[in-house]
Amino acid sequence: MDMPVFVSIVLIISGVWSLVVWPQFLKRVTKDPRARDAAGTATKFLRVHQILVGISLVLGVATAAVGVTGLLS
Repeated sequence: MDMPVFVSIVLIISGVWSLVVWPQFLKRVTKDPRARDAAGTATKFLRVHQILVGISLVLGVATAAVGVTGLLS
């Protein structure tokens, strides 16, 4: 893959950013009172955010991997 070094670095930073920020966000969401109902069961609010964070983490890994691949080639 032939891409400029600047683009590779931006992709790596973007991927690392996602991997650092989203888990912290999920920690805050799990502490939110809307995350569990009175019985302690996960609500749709929590499940939707877990899915969003999961997708964001996968995309973050993929973005960083493309950046590293571009930097090494």
